Amino acid sequence: MSALRLLARRQPRLAGGWSTCGSCGFRSKATMAAQEAAESKWSYVAFAKAYPSANNLIIATVKTSAADLVAQCVIERKSITEVDWKRNLVFCLFGAAYLGAFQYWYQVNVFKRMFTGVEKFTTQPWAAKLRDGPGLMALGAQTALDLGMLTCVYLPTFYVFKASVFSNTWDASAWVSNGIGNYTKNWNKDVYDVFRVWGPADLVCFSVPLWLRLPVRHIVSFVWTAYLSFARGANK
Repeated sequence: MSALRLLARRQPRLAGGWSTCGSCGFRSKATMAAQEAAESKWSYVAFAKAYPSANNLIIATVKTSAADLVAQCVIERKSITEVDWKRNLVFCLFGAAYLGAFQYWYQVNVFKRMFTGVEKFTTQPWAAKLRDGPGLMALGAQTALDLGMLTCVYLPTFYVFKASVFSNTWDASAWVSNGIGNYTKNWNKDVYDVFRVWGPADLVCFSVPLWLRLPVRHIVSFVWTAYLSFARGANK
């Protein structure tokens, strides 16, 4: 037995501490390499959880631009040479500033402070959520607040962004005046559409885990943005 121990001590080793004899050491090294490769592989879910605000900003910007292109090229049947790139810029800027930055701030950071049980509620199974009275009340309150934000902040902001891009002047007051004018002119139809689309959608979006809140919202928002581009995106 002592001779075997002495032999094990004298056994030469490779870099990293692996024995040159026996297949066991090499199998262990291969297993370790496979584990390291798996750990180093990029994961979208890991990225979304680690950098939720950056993830939302990227999705919002790309999504709004893509939705406008769908509206122009698919719904309106324009060729790529006929695309209104100023109109597309409206959606890029609006997507980054409002949907990417501001929306994340208030729907995640502000709502999490206003409704202290929101994180617990969103991580529960659906059956448990339906039995959580305070959580369901908070869900309803978040939905009501968001519909108010969409009506009183989102829509006028969109129209002002649109006016700034299509305007021939650098006078910000003219952008605001033109944008608010279009907002009030289209109020009845726009608000009706906001409530019938985002009322049910918000109930789902505000029920999923916080890191998924905005990504799930962007699925509905892609269709909504394509509609908004078709109905309100052109310079008219």
